[in-house]
Amino acid sequence: MKKFKVLVLTVVAVLMLSSCGTTQTVPLTGRTHRISVSDEQVLSLSNQEYTKYMASAKKSTNAANTAMVQRVGKRLANAVELYLKQNGFEADVKNYSWEFNLVQDKSANAFCMPGGKIVVYEGLLPYTQNETGLAIVLGHEIAHAVAKHSAEQLTKQQNQQTGTSILGTVLNQTVGNGVGNVASAVAGQYFSFRNLKYSRDNETEADYMGLIFAAMAGYDPQQAIPFWKRMSQGSSSNQSDIFSDHPSDAKRIAALQKEMPTALKYYKPQTTYKVGSTSKTSTTKKTSRKKKTTTRRK
Repeated sequence: MKKFKVLVLTVVAVLMLSSCGTTQTVPLTGRTHRISVSDEQVLSLSNQEYTKYMASAKKSTNAANTAMVQRVGKRLANAVELYLKQNGFEADVKNYSWEFNLVQDKSANAFCMPGGKIVVYEGLLPYTQNETGLAIVLGHEIAHAVAKHSAEQLTKQQNQQTGTSILGTVLNQTVGNGVGNVASAVAGQYFSFRNLKYSRDNETEADYMGLIFAAMAGYDPQQAIPFWKRMSQGSSSNQSDIFSDHPSDAKRIAALQKEMPTALKYYKPQTTYKVGSTSKTSTTKKTSRKKKTTTRRK
């Protein structure tokens, strides 16, 4: 009888985890996904990981490149925040506390944690070559944060692991402290925001959104094609981590070319951006209000 009760509790826990949460809409694409972890949980976990990483990371000593990363990051952040405010996602803006870092690492990589904590590795700069190339990468990484891909993957892992032998530990926390703590338990043991492997669909969505974010910030989206070609040529050297679980080179470039007419509708060269500023150029407002959501073509 006792074993039966435990089994019942296990089934109930699994059902609760798989059914709880909220259905949310991804900006720009209009895709809906169910998220069972709160923004507060995700931000708390990601901030802990970010603080730990930056405590050991060596910041770049190249003042010019560091300034470039901050300049490009701020332009993108400002454009993204403006779009969110003007298109029904204003509540999400409070989640961002932007930081932009360039660190000493030869890998061709970058990441943006939930909450807008951005890190660029020095090894990426030979591939980006200029601010526009960097904007293409950062637009892609910021898109992961805006689309809440980390929360989506955390939800999937949380649901999958409740049915495994790991459930013994997790279930104790569920019964004792509430279902909300399961996310922290799973994330603490099996989840890394910095090294997260997104799904292929997540990567394709981030490519599309990032292209438009770069255009909104005044960077020519057409430069995404030569940039990704450079990354493709360098990926075989095992110095690039940014291609993990991404679409194949040919498919990625073909998809970007297909979406280019849409991205160009948002593109107007810009020169002034300030994160947190209430004054925005009229051109930025015009490009950011194109559509509340843009349903992607399959």
